[in-house]
Amino acid sequence: MSPLNKLSLGKMSPRKKARLVFTSALLLLLVSGTAATITIVQLLRSAKRIAHTYDVQVKLGDLLSEFSAAARARTEYLNSGDTAVLPDYETAKTHLHREFTELCQLVVDNAKQGARCLRIEDLGLRRLELLDTSIELRRSGPLDETTLLRLSRQNIATASDFADVVDEMMRAERNLLAERREISSNLFLTTLGILIGMFALAIFLFWIHFRLLEGELAQRERMEINARRLSGRILQLQDEERRKFSRELHDSLGQILSVAKMHLAELLEKNPQDNLLAQINTLLDQSITETRTISHLLHPPLLDEVGLASAFRWYLEGFAQRSGIQVSTEIAAGLERLPRPVELALFRVLQESLTNIHRHSKSSRAEVALLQGPQGTVLRVRDFGKGMNREMLNSFVNTGARLGVGLAGMRERIREQGGKLDVQSDGTGTTITVTMPLMLAEDISRMEATSPAD
Repeated sequence: MSPLNKLSLGKMSPRKKARLVFTSALLLLLVSGTAATITIVQLLRSAKRIAHTYDVQVKLGDLLSEFSAAARARTEYLNSGDTAVLPDYETAKTHLHREFTELCQLVVDNAKQGARCLRIEDLGLRRLELLDTSIELRRSGPLDETTLLRLSRQNIATASDFADVVDEMMRAERNLLAERREISSNLFLTTLGILIGMFALAIFLFWIHFRLLEGELAQRERMEINARRLSGRILQLQDEERRKFSRELHDSLGQILSVAKMHLAELLEKNPQDNLLAQINTLLDQSITETRTISHLLHPPLLDEVGLASAFRWYLEGFAQRSGIQVSTEIAAGLERLPRPVELALFRVLQESLTNIHRHSKSSRAEVALLQGPQGTVLRVRDFGKGMNREMLNSFVNTGARLGVGLAGMRERIREQGGKLDVQSDGTGTTITVTMPLMLAEDISRMEATSPAD
């Protein structure tokens, strides 16, 4: 294939390539099928010609056989005078007339053989006349030796001419048979070659379709991997932005509010009876508390400082106070530290799960369990609300269709860290289970090295 053709095929979309291959396959199969059909028809015709040659040879053999039967019956009658053998002679004569007619009909399409058939018929009729003459003379009385010798010579001469023409006709049929066999063999080989070519072509086209399908699947896998990487990168950037906002709130706005609180405290000392200043002081306290809460929710410092267990307890206490939902907690004692990205992913799953419970489930209580065993770390969040739509949940679990941005984000976070997210829901509530496999020391070092810097 020339570089230009390769370039043009390389620019074609997979769909156009598939259409081109399919159209080419149809055309090639159509041409091959037509050629195979024509060849098979010719092969059948050649087989009929071979069978026709065999029929002519058989008919010539029958002709000789019937003449032999007639000659034997005539000789026996001449020698014994027994008329009981004459019916056999008459039967042979009847068969001979029929054989002459059928033989000429068989070779009617061959002018040379037709001429030979007419000669055979003429000689055969002359031979029958001689046989009839000798029988009639025998009926009138015993034959003398001179008459018998004369009839025998005439019969032998006619039989010799008859046999020569039959042999000539046989040789011509044998030559025709050899030619037709060669033609039939060539047609058979041609048909076999076409069929083998069609089979090879079908295999080749299957291979092309397989390669196209394999390429399409590989492209989809690459796109899916890139999409996952992009999604993971977006989530990582979101976490980095949350960390920055958290610091900005704590370091800038928090400090400004603290300074304002200090100045207001001096004013309150000078004017202890001023109710307006007291109200402003209360509002400042609330603002400082809310700013600290928002900062910690964006990125809890406890997660970096003391680990996942303390961050979980702090968040669950605050969530119960803010939402009014009763939360029962089970956190394994002596929980080991996990890589920072894994701890952050588990914390975000906890946040999103409890947010969904508060907004959608209408559950008055929830259960949170954080366990650690030889197989890894397991986070389980359960509510006792109305549950999720069954069809949408099955679609999310089986095909990955999005049930919501929150669940999709959870799945991408956990998948990015090598974990597994499982969602079970029915009329009694929803359970979200996250399983993070046990990590080796080198995996932990690698993940901490690639995690965003503080």
